Amino acid sequence: MGTQVHGLLPDHSPAALIILDMISDFEFPDGEAVARAARRIVPAIARLKARASKAGIACLYVNDNPGRWRSDSQALIEHCRRARSRGRAVVEALLPTAHDYFIQKPRHSAFYATPLEVLLEYLSTKRLILTGVSSHQCVLFTANDAHLRNFELIVPSDCIAAPSHRESRFALRYFDSVLGAQVRPAARLVLGSLNREK
Repeated sequence: MGTQVHGLLPDHSPAALIILDMISDFEFPDGEAVARAARRIVPAIARLKARASKAGIACLYVNDNPGRWRSDSQALIEHCRRARSRGRAVVEALLPTAHDYFIQKPRHSAFYATPLEVLLEYLSTKRLILTGVSSHQCVLFTANDAHLRNFELIVPSDCIAAPSHRESRFALRYFDSVLGAQVRPAARLVLGSLNREK
């Protein structure tokens, strides 16, 4: 698939699937409620990720970094998979593969102080499929920043969640009416079309 450039493997993905904050121990205020919300959407995200992989769509995990800043994705995954972790079931269902990208973020938005924008430019990505938790916080902040950068936004309505359905309904209305995102169930997304150049 071409030659390496500056040590980077060549890659191309007009659409990218972003999975936000699902690799977590959920050990924070309101973490138990967020973990419950995450468990509700795990099956839909897992199915979407499998379909996205078949369509050649890059998958990017973007996660908060608990504890000391190490930027060690494998250590974070193993920490969240430990026996008593609130996030164990979620992480086991959505384990990243060797083909996925993994970014750790310091704040709500996946774009803030991370290499996400550079990575998306490298992938020639124009469309973002946003999934994860929480709908009205990290997903919303990321969607706002993506909109400001002129990305097309797709938000599968069954792949985002928050501690309350009210918070998710608020976010879904915002994505649709303010950001002009495509908001629909994941099963209705035609992934092959989304991953074509326009």
